[in-house]
Amino acid sequence: MKRLFLCMEREIVVAEEKDGDFQIQCHLQNMQPTCIAVDPFQPNRIYCGTFGRGLWVSDDKGDSWRPIGDAYRYFDFPKEDGILHSAITSITISPAKQKNGYGTIYVGTEPSALFCSENGGETWTELKTMKSLLSSYTWAFPPRPFTHHVRWITVDPHNENTIHVSIEAGAVIQSNDHGQTWSDKKFGAPIDAHQLLMHDDAPNRLYASCGDGFMNGPERAYLESYDNGNTWTSCSEGLNHHYLYSMAIDPADCDTILVSAAPSADLAHHRIPYESYMYRKTKDTPFEQVHKGLPSAIGTVISMLATNPAEPHTFYALNNNGVFQSIDSGQTWEQLNIPWKEEYKTQHPHALFVTTV
Repeated sequence: MKRLFLCMEREIVVAEEKDGDFQIQCHLQNMQPTCIAVDPFQPNRIYCGTFGRGLWVSDDKGDSWRPIGDAYRYFDFPKEDGILHSAITSITISPAKQKNGYGTIYVGTEPSALFCSENGGETWTELKTMKSLLSSYTWAFPPRPFTHHVRWITVDPHNENTIHVSIEAGAVIQSNDHGQTWSDKKFGAPIDAHQLLMHDDAPNRLYASCGDGFMNGPERAYLESYDNGNTWTSCSEGLNHHYLYSMAIDPADCDTILVSAAPSADLAHHRIPYESYMYRKTKDTPFEQVHKGLPSAIGTVISMLATNPAEPHTFYALNNNGVFQSIDSGQTWEQLNIPWKEEYKTQHPHALFVTTV
C-alpha cells in the first residue's frame, strides 16, 4: 500500500491506494503547503512546510497534523530554539544521520536561512554562517527581488556531514561539517538550481535542474557535477525548452533522469495558458521529449516529479491536470484515478511525495 502527498496551492491532498482505487483526505486547508518529507527512521512521521504558516508534522502517516517549531507566541519573546521565519520553502531529512531515534531535519526558509533539528523538530538550531557568504549580497528571487529563499537541500547519502543547498536565486553552496562552515558558489556552478539531487549508487555526483538555461544560455539548463560540486558539466543536449524545474532519478538506475521543462518561467508558472514539457535521458544519450499518456503541453502547469524508493523504474508527475504514473522508466504514462477537484485545474502544485506505508 502506498500514499501520495500532493501539495496543492491551498491544501495538502493525501491519496492512499487500495486495490487500484484511491481514497483521499485533505488537510492544512488555506495553508499553502510548499514542501514535504518523511523521516526514514520514523516512517509514520511526516513533515510539511507551508508558505507563511510554518512547519507542520504528522505522527500517523498524514491522517492528522499539528504545528511544530514555531518561534513566536503572541505574548512571548521569540524562542531561540525555533524556526524564526514562517515561510518554509524546503525540507529534507538525512538518510544517513539520526539522533534520539529521529533523522536529522534541515529546513530552509524565505528569507534564506537554514535550521536543523535532531529531536524530531521539537527544538531547532539556525546554521547562521551560511548567511555570511560573499555571494549572499547578490541573492534575489526574481518575482520578489527584495528577498530570496532556500530552494533545495540535499544531504550526501554517503557522507552525513555534507550538505548541498541551492539558493533561489544566486548560488549552490556546500558544507562538509554539518553546516558549521560553508563554501561559496564555484565557478560554473548553477545560480538557479530548482532541484539538486544525489543518488545512492553515484557517489560524489550531483544533478541540477536549473533556471539558468532560460537566463544564461541553453547549455546551462541541466548541469551535473562528478566531484561533489567542485566542477560542473553541461548535459543539456536534446532539450528544446530550457527552463527546467522539477527532476527525478530512477531509484534503481542513477543514469535515468526525468525533468520538467518550459519555454520560460512565465509560461511554467504564471501565464495562462501554461505551457510545459517532460524530457528523459539515459546514460550518455541526449534528452528526449516524452509525451505518451501525458496531457497536452498547452494548458499544463510545469510538473512536479517524484519517485518511490520501493518502486524501481517508476515515476510520478503532478500538475494541474492530475497525477500521472510511468512504470517503464518514464517512457509512457497513465493518469491515476485520484479524485480531482475542479479548482485544482487552475492551481499550481508545489510538491509531490510518494511513500510505501
